[in-house]
Amino acid sequence: MMNYDSAPSGPPDDPAVHARGLTVVRGPRTVLRGIDFDVPRGQITGLLGPSGCGKSTLMRATVGTQAKVTGTLQVLGLPAGSPALRSRIGYVTQDPSVYLDLTARQNLDYFAAVLLPHASRADRHAQVTAALADVDLEDHADALAGNLSGGQVSRVSLAVALLGTPDVLVLDEPTVGLDPVLRRDLWDLFHRIATERGAALLISSHVMDEAERCERLLLMREGRIIADDAPDALRERTGTGTVEEAFLKIVDAEKAKEALR
Repeated sequence: MMNYDSAPSGPPDDPAVHARGLTVVRGPRTVLRGIDFDVPRGQITGLLGPSGCGKSTLMRATVGTQAKVTGTLQVLGLPAGSPALRSRIGYVTQDPSVYLDLTARQNLDYFAAVLLPHASRADRHAQVTAALADVDLEDHADALAGNLSGGQVSRVSLAVALLGTPDVLVLDEPTVGLDPVLRRDLWDLFHRIATERGAALLISSHVMDEAERCERLLLMREGRIIADDAPDALRERTGTGTVEEAFLKIVDAEKAKEALR
């Protein structure tokens, strides 16, 4: 069962997310296989691996929405899923979670009221305005979400996650389907959030070139973390020129070990 020993948020040097022996079983399949990892504060941690390797399950466990989780998983010093974390974690799923019959601003107004119930109307308005500016949607703030492009709808969903300036942002493939310029601009935003606000970002992707934009990488394969290091260290350790080549070399080594068992 999960370790539900509660603890304070901890000093800034403590990791924002701390997992040991994290396991998730869904039906007959073990999706996460007793993994250990930490997500530091003030940095971007990339979660990379092929589709179906367990990235989304790990993220759902981190934000407290995944069932049948065992092991130790703490976020900001509290058990994952604790009510006290709801306003401190921003989460963006692969499928944008917005109301298509509301405008972008109305979506943010609604979620601000839900996520920031004790804030004044003026404070919520300021949060909405800032979030729209962060994702460069000011010119489309009053357009119905259903009339926006797929990339714009994804940005509305990201803006919702930014409300309340969360301490942890968990983003599941936030740049899928976006053009190169918008991808670049969003990664610039992610770095500002990490460096200027001290937030911890956990960002998943199956696009290996995005790994170069992260300070730390968790490489996943078949429910296990097969590497946990900085991009430069991974390339140096494997004698490769890119993170993708490093990943493939590590996978080949893992397969060779499995063949000998």
